[in-house]
Amino acid sequence: MKTVTLYTDGACSGNPGPGGWGAILEYNGFEKELSGGEMETTNNRMELTAVIQGLKALKESCIVELYSDSKYVIDGLQKGWAVSWRSRGWKRADKKPALNPELWAQLLELTEKHHMRYHWVKGHADNPKNNRCDELAVAEAQKFKV
Repeated sequence: MKTVTLYTDGACSGNPGPGGWGAILEYNGFEKELSGGEMETTNNRMELTAVIQGLKALKESCIVELYSDSKYVIDGLQKGWAVSWRSRGWKRADKKPALNPELWAQLLELTEKHHMRYHWVKGHADNPKNNRCDELAVAEAQKFKV
C-alpha cells in the first residue's frame, strides 16, 4: 500500500464570509497542490473541504499521513466524534445538531477507504507545507472579495 502525505488548511475572511482551502499531496518525491474556495462559507467548512478534496484526488487505497492545524478536523476524526455523530443521526452527545453533517458524511466515507494517520500541527508555525496550504487557501478566499 502506498503511503501518501496530505497537508491541508482552510481560511475564511469573516466567519461566515469568503473562504478558501488548500491541500498538498506528496508521494515518492512528487507533490500536487490543490485549492478552491466559496463565496459564503466558514473556516471549519473550508478545513473539512481541504481534506475531502485531497482524499478525492487519490486513485487507490493508501496509507494517508494527514497533517492539519484544525483541531475540529483532527479531533473529529481521530477521537471518533464524527463517527459518533453519524451513529446518533448527526447529533452531538448533548443532543444538539452536529455542524456540517454533509461534509462529515463525505469525509467519513473517504477516510474509510484508506488507512489514516492523523497529525495536528500548530498553524502559522514551523511546518512549511502547512504554511503553503494556508497561502493557497487565503489566495482562494481573496478571489471572492469585492
